[in-house]
Amino acid sequence: MPSRTKKILTGSALLSLAACAFTLRADAPLTAADYEKNPALMIDAYRHVEAASVSDAEEQLLHQKHYMSHNMQSIFPTKFAGTALTVLLKKEENKDPNALSGMLSAIDSGGPGSVYVMKVEDGKDIAGMGGLMGTSMFARGFAGAVVDGGVRDLPQLKRIGFPVYATGPVPSTSVGHYRFGGVNIPLEVDGTHVEPNDIIVADQDGVVVVPRAHAAEVLILAQKLDNSEHSMLPFIEKFHSIVEAVKQFGRI
Repeated sequence: MPSRTKKILTGSALLSLAACAFTLRADAPLTAADYEKNPALMIDAYRHVEAASVSDAEEQLLHQKHYMSHNMQSIFPTKFAGTALTVLLKKEENKDPNALSGMLSAIDSGGPGSVYVMKVEDGKDIAGMGGLMGTSMFARGFAGAVVDGGVRDLPQLKRIGFPVYATGPVPSTSVGHYRFGGVNIPLEVDGTHVEPNDIIVADQDGVVVVPRAHAAEVLILAQKLDNSEHSMLPFIEKFHSIVEAVKQFGRI
């Protein structure tokens, strides 16, 4: 009997140790390698970091700027992240009823987590998308849209809660004035290079593009920058000194 009791206790102890070890592994910070193995987890993590921290991380790691200018404005306060599905509209007067068919097919090729990224050539006063396209993207689970051009049908887009960044609202149409120029091709959007499947991060500060090849390492640093800044806020409120906060946390 004593021998059996000893075995039972030993087994329980081993189970406890194994549970503790599992807990420690589960609580350990995720690494860049973890995110590279799980793209869906990485996109979800990008939804929880600030665009400003992502932009700062890119400057520190890549020594490059990948943010769009103040010209890109959201139609309502929003925050999203997803993978770029790029579309080009080329300026060309035409009477071809199929001139924009490729643009519509591009929308139907996207799905949950896609971000519709459109370049409208010389399109500041041309609506690159509106309520019909936005409703289709919303129904297919797109995260949002970024249009280097105008947007229209804002009441419908706001009604369904589909987030769009654009150069501004305008009532015009691209029909008869533009032709589909390609899908999932490299684009210059508001002066920022975007490749298909790059990660787009957007919030009330603006839009940032993350090159896919560097997405995991940029995310890790952006999370650290976020944590530092969020820790500084209560410190500043308590000690009334941003100088001391910067000395303590090294973030500004």
